[in-house]
Amino acid sequence: MKLKFGFASRWSVLVVIALLIVSCTTPTTEAPVAEEPTAQEAAQEVPVVAAELAVTTDDLIEGLPVLNGKATAEIQVGSRTITVELDGEKAPITAGNFVDLAEKGVYDGTVFHRVVQSPQPFVVQGGDPQSVDPNVPTSRLGTGGYIDPATGQERTIPLEILPADSDEIVYGQTLPEAQVEASPVLDHKRGAIAMARSRVNTASAQFYITLADVAFLDGSYAVFGYVTDGMDLVDDIQVGDVISSVRITSGAENLVLPETAAQ
Repeated sequence: MKLKFGFASRWSVLVVIALLIVSCTTPTTEAPVAEEPTAQEAAQEVPVVAAELAVTTDDLIEGLPVLNGKATAEIQVGSRTITVELDGEKAPITAGNFVDLAEKGVYDGTVFHRVVQSPQPFVVQGGDPQSVDPNVPTSRLGTGGYIDPATGQERTIPLEILPADSDEIVYGQTLPEAQVEASPVLDHKRGAIAMARSRVNTASAQFYITLADVAFLDGSYAVFGYVTDGMDLVDDIQVGDVISSVRITSGAENLVLPETAAQ
């Protein structure tokens, strides 16, 4: 599968507001699907540092886990289980990151800090590593990522979307920004699991599961799998519900870690 890379130039206003990691201040189930942007927000551009112009796809994915194939994850919420099939064939970096974090126990004890059911079902969002600490204010939940103990830095992964009828994954930009008219192979149908982010290439640990078909997110966020069992549990999730564990029950052998890849 070939890889394709480009750069983001502007905020996708509707989508960014809908799923901004940093927008999750005080958790609420009453949040609207999208809010009207202020004039300042509408005019704001994603900063592009000159040095970034030399960044390649290899630079973006270097040192990141890769899932070469599919895997199955079980997300335990209380005594109930959500089963998710992760697609490393179509989203190898995004799925690989999730599998690696699950294997490291990063998600164990985290909470669902955002649930949007009104005015219509939208998403449940969780996986902020900060949420394992009860002393962290709820206003900060939704702003955290995975800190790699080896580097002391937050691990971020690039936006990764495979358009339909293509063998080239688009990295580093949304499909509209890449001027790709095709829909993504992994779309935002009900039960999709995808990565939350603030700007392009800032996804880290937080994920969301869609409660309905939300096609307006297609091409702007990275879906990497689907719920195959337990969607009724997803529908029942409330703000503060704890993720007891995330376990990879099959396909863990498809995970390729950077150290392994270098050998």
